[in-house]
Amino acid sequence: MQQSVINKASKFLEVLDRKYPDATCSLRYNSAFELLVATILSAQCTDERVNKVTKVLFERYKTVQDFANIDIDELRNIIKPTGFYNNKAANIKNIALTLLNEYDGRIPENIDELTKLPGVGRKTANVILGNCFTPQGIVVDTHVKRVCRRIGLTKNETPEKIEQDLLKLIPKDKWNRFSHQTILFGRNICTARKPKCEICEMATLCHFYRGA
Repeated sequence: MQQSVINKASKFLEVLDRKYPDATCSLRYNSAFELLVATILSAQCTDERVNKVTKVLFERYKTVQDFANIDIDELRNIIKPTGFYNNKAANIKNIALTLLNEYDGRIPENIDELTKLPGVGRKTANVILGNCFTPQGIVVDTHVKRVCRRIGLTKNETPEKIEQDLLKLIPKDKWNRFSHQTILFGRNICTARKPKCEICEMATLCHFYRGA
């Protein structure tokens, strides 16, 4: 790992801590299972819309058992505004059944077990672990990928390889907060179409801004 990249990561952490000291998960939930459901629904959907859907969903269905018994058509109808509702509904119901049959209705607390659940990839697993248990990685969504590649913290394309690069740069006690902070940075400053480079404190070190 080049010292310049290490220094850049340190600078970025300072910027994030200054701008977003209280960054937390924007999905609303009351349990690890609810967060798992909300995270699945958030794929290709805004957190704001997911929160509107889960407000209705979680008022009607409150436990893993409730979701295991849920009528799949009813579930599809409720979550339809989040998009891809057929796959999402099937995964949510199958997750509930799997949790009851194999984990006594509890959410497993390690990434290997979590990623065995239907439709749960490493990103989703990291969201659950980081916010409800002990972080075992860094969430790499589209914002984190875009920001970290532009700044020059990674040259990799896949979320898995980007995460491995970031794990070497970000202290473990900051893994979860870094994800939330970088997502906010990507939404507010380093946007996809028109990044606000003129107000970005990372501009002078940024590969994207310098055209590197």
